Amino acid sequence: MDKATVRIGIIGTGAIGGFYGVMLARAGFDVHFLLRSEFATVRDNGLQVDSAVHGALTLKPVQAYADAADMPACDWLLVGAKTTSNAALAPLIRQAAAPGAKVVLLQNGLGVEEQLRPLLPPSLHLLGGLCFICVNRMAPGVVRHQALGALNLGYHSGPAQTAVARQEIAEQGAGLFRAAQIESQAMPNLEQARWQKLVWNVPYNGLSVLLKASTTPLMKDIDSRALIQALMAEVVEGARACGHELPVGYAEHLFAITEKMPDYWPSMYHDFTERRPLELEAIYAAPLSRAREAGCVLPRMEALHQALGFIDRH
Repeated sequence: MDKATVRIGIIGTGAIGGFYGVMLARAGFDVHFLLRSEFATVRDNGLQVDSAVHGALTLKPVQAYADAADMPACDWLLVGAKTTSNAALAPLIRQAAAPGAKVVLLQNGLGVEEQLRPLLPPSLHLLGGLCFICVNRMAPGVVRHQALGALNLGYHSGPAQTAVARQEIAEQGAGLFRAAQIESQAMPNLEQARWQKLVWNVPYNGLSVLLKASTTPLMKDIDSRALIQALMAEVVEGARACGHELPVGYAEHLFAITEKMPDYWPSMYHDFTERRPLELEAIYAAPLSRAREAGCVLPRMEALHQALGFIDRH
């Protein structure tokens, strides 16, 4: 792989886009960053990642842009913006994408690709990216990386019609990240991979907002531990009802990993404190709807969704 000839665009240079973009650029890839309010700061000061895994990283100068129309045509576009802004992302993607580009949604939840696909040219490949990482934005252009970092990819839709061709493109994407010292796998079933990510996102994101607690206190309290485990079990049940049998012991594996993690505030809590819309549609409403259609009721997840809906509206 000639890294210098692979042009990568980052749409949404927050915690996720900033971290993976810096790692790819440091590995020798030609990376271009689209920013909004932080454009001037990043242009002048660069991007900084304070990583407990990789050390203190600085990317300067940064190929930064305030307008997607000014970006060069990119072979790969990594979308790190929140799902709540997906409708507004399509014009930016169309402007920054090279012919036949691969677009990777680094987003949580279900249905995010289905929401964006009709708004994109059929010539673009659309993939989903599942980020297993503890990372948050500390200040304009400054990202803190506490732990983990794996990124799994799965093909959703586009010109690749055969299973072999689709898997090959997902593997190409995973290869980009592995070249940047990031653990990455090509997932043969994107829908199942998204259900697997929900096993963690559903309990920890929602409970951090509802109980105003980060992972360490949530894992120490007997009642919140039991609630986390019950919510995880419901997500596994919902996935099974929708035809996705998750690996045996997967929920227990994520629970054990979280016990060993440094104390972490999930992304939904940061959205809540900064008065941004919560990602309730993708993380709660869509999986609840799909489970319900399959004849599966998830009462604890439904109650958590209703409580978060009240908080979000008020």
